[in-house]
Amino acid sequence: MKVFINGIGNISPQETWDNSKFLEEVISSDDNRLLCVEPVYKEYISPIKLRRMSKIIKRGIASALIALKDANVENPGAIITGTGWGCWADTEKFLLAMIDQGEEQLAPTAFMQSTHNTVSGQIAITIKCHNYNSTYVHRGVSFERSLQDGMMLCVEGNKNILVGGFDECTDNFFAMLGRVGSWKKNPISSLELFNDNQQGTIGGEASIAFIIDSNKGENSYASIDAMTTFYKPESNYAVTQKVLSFLKSNGLSVSDIDVIVTGNNGDSLSDEVYNLVLQEFPEAAHTGFKHLCGQFDTSTAFGTWLAAKMLKTQSIPSVVKLNDVNKAPSKVLVVNHQNKENYSLQILSKC
Repeated sequence: MKVFINGIGNISPQETWDNSKFLEEVISSDDNRLLCVEPVYKEYISPIKLRRMSKIIKRGIASALIALKDANVENPGAIITGTGWGCWADTEKFLLAMIDQGEEQLAPTAFMQSTHNTVSGQIAITIKCHNYNSTYVHRGVSFERSLQDGMMLCVEGNKNILVGGFDECTDNFFAMLGRVGSWKKNPISSLELFNDNQQGTIGGEASIAFIIDSNKGENSYASIDAMTTFYKPESNYAVTQKVLSFLKSNGLSVSDIDVIVTGNNGDSLSDEVYNLVLQEFPEAAHTGFKHLCGQFDTSTAFGTWLAAKMLKTQSIPSVVKLNDVNKAPSKVLVVNHQNKENYSLQILSKC
């Protein structure tokens, strides 16, 4: 089930929406949360339409348009997105209005834009795409489900599939998860995330789109050779066995992996899984990404973006390195999990 990444659009807490750059300047945060660096949206969306759009819808449409332009595609064969929480700001706006106004005289716009499939729908309306359109809401593997669906469509002969993941971190959402201990008690610099021993991590958000196809494009970033997910393994050791079995089932060994991208997030309980996996790859370059984008349900999309850019540029930015190994990557393994429940693995290769 091999597909090629032919276009990327990434709006994140870094200046990733500019595909000509690759983490040349890194943006950090000291308040346990990384928020998106917004592009100039009027360059992608009519200013008249922008007035009625929330941030997550602007990001979703803009990231899709950037990816389509990057792949030189006008209309995708399908639009498939994944999200853990959907359009949270619009949901908040509608629910708070219900409370403030006693459930009377409510404006419908926030409700209409609060549904999880709003972003996919708005992308389709903007580019006038009448093809297959779907949104997956599977918490920590929401992006992976959209990618899996897109890969299957490619195998069936469909062309130029737009897949992606999006989530946002509003003030109320951040406070809500903070009450259950998701974030670090004492705020730290995001760039010191991997050096902090406190439990918890930092919040984040992004909207990331990919154009995938079974055929290689003129400027393809990388190929996604295989992808799998699994749920609640029995132990950390069982995770390493899953990783090794995944490689073996794809005709690979540990020595074939040049770079491994893991979802280390600075939480000691979470990272113990990754650290055990990394021990199996002593000769590979170890890299992380959540100090650049934060923790959110579809953060694997950022890891996929990082892997694709490394393969395209044949470089490993110093800011993502977790060890001193430096290689020109040919094969990259992406390993991520959410709350030690939902796990995903990907193998990407140089085109």
